[in-house]
Parts: sequence; structure tokens; C-alpha cells
Amino acid sequence: MTTLKIGNVAVDGVMEWQGGYRDPLEMYPDATQELVDSHRPWLEPHSIDPQTGKLIMAFRSYLVRTERLTILIDACVGNDKERPVRPNWHRQNWPWMDNFRAQGVEPEEVDLVMCTHLHTDHVGWNTKLEDGKWVPTFPNANYLFHKIEYDYWEEEHKTQEWARDAFIDSVLPVVEAGNATMVAGDHQIDNGLWLEHTPGHTPGAVCLHVEQGDDHGIFCGDLMHHPLQVPESQWSSIFCEDPDESRQTRMAFVDRHAETDTMILPCHFAGVGGGHIVGDGPDGKPKFAFAG
Repeated sequence: MTTLKIGNVAVDGVMEWQGGYRDPLEMYPDATQELVDSHRPWLEPHSIDPQTGKLIMAFRSYLVRTERLTILIDACVGNDKERPVRPNWHRQNWPWMDNFRAQGVEPEEVDLVMCTHLHTDHVGWNTKLEDGKWVPTFPNANYLFHKIEYDYWEEEHKTQEWARDAFIDSVLPVVEAGNATMVAGDHQIDNGLWLEHTPGHTPGAVCLHVEQGDDHGIFCGDLMHHPLQVPESQWSSIFCEDPDESRQTRMAFVDRHAETDTMILPCHFAGVGGGHIVGDGPDGKPKFAFAG
């Protein structure tokens, strides 16, 4: 996997799984086949499977190393998790930890774990099963949760079956162990590291900004799931808690960062994941150009 750089900050992807995920019209209720087809020439074969037409998506974390901190951004699905409502995620044995250690880092060396939001596929490796109990995978790390996000899922998991197990086994144990810090609004982590509250996909979703001199990168989680949402930023996915707010947040984000030097690093874009919003897409729309 290619190491990306934001100034002298190193960024490596830790992959859990990548492949054809869903049909675009299933993923995006407002999509039309005509518009999807207009983008296939620049999306195939990297981001749309030419044979099936499915969106190619990655499930990954980002490992970010600054001069002072080792940071894990998002924690994928995880192993040994009870996910009966999502059979593809149920009691899995992904190679994620092997891929993590291949970066030359041990779990004990992580200083900060930052979940952009608390959906099931972003919290799994927060914890590991040890002697029948879920404990923090990164015992020395401070886990950052946005207070709005935590409070929302603390209520939702009581009534939403699909959200219950992940909150109980991958979020609560971190809080109960005393390893979690709740943050509010926009939040400064360190020099050149700050969180921007970007609600819509979930109420407390955040982006992590990394700035070093003239270099700027943004880890934006699920603000966009797929490069299709760069030219078609009005499309919200079936997984957005508030599709209208998600649309507004994403459209403003794309407009703000189009044709700039800012590196955009969504969680689920295939391959290296990161790249730039450029301005030469079909019909004058922006599109995504992968780094490397």
C-alpha cells in the first residue's frame, strides 16, 4: 500500500476488505442510470466493476504518524463480532490486525483513536475479545468520540437492532475502561490537527484536518462513500441518518475543496483512498483524482 504524505505526516491505509459492494442505484436513491453511466469512463475499472456495475469500495482505517502522535482513524468492522443482522460482518476473521502490524506499529504504540462516526463499520477494532470480555485493542490510546454522536447512539442502540451490538461491544467497553474522551463542536487536538463537525451522515460525524505549512489533508469518513459523490454531491446514501443535511454538508465540502491542493481521504474510496477534487469531470462537474 502506498504511503501518502501531508507535509512530513505519513498516512498509510490499513485494509480490512475491498471489492464490489452495491449497485449505484441501490446505494443512492436519487441516482439515475444515465448519470451513473456518464461517469463510468473515469471510474472503471478502479471504482466501478465493469462486469457487474457494482461500486468498488474499501473498508479501511488510516494510520497517521506525525512527529508527536500515532493516530488510528476509524476502526472498520472487527473480528469475532456478533452481527447477525449483517451476515457479511458476522463473526468474521479479517486480516486487519496483520495489515496493521505490517506498518511496523504495535497496538500499544497508538496514541489516539479517532472514529469519524460510530457506525458499525467504523468502530469494530476499537475492542478485542480477551478471556470472553471486550477490552480496548489499543490500551494506551485516547479514543475521541464526539459527544453528539455518542449521545445519539446511546439512545438509538436501545431500539435499533442493527446498531445495538456494535455500541455494546465496540464503544461502551472503551468508555467503561476510562479510555474515551468526549469532544464537542470543532475540536483542536494538537498543532495542525483539528476536528470539524460535519453532521448529516450521522449527527456527530467529524472530519480530521491535518495541516503542515501549505499542506492540508482532510480525513472525511463517510461524508462521501464513493467517488460518484464528488460530481454528484447531491446524492446521499441509504446509510445517511439525515439525507438532507448530509447532502448540504457534502455539497458545501466539495465546493470548498474543489480545485485546491487539499488532499481528501474518505474511508471507503478504493485503492490508496486519498486524492484531490479536480475540475475536469463530465459536463464541467468536478471529479476525484486519486493520489499516486
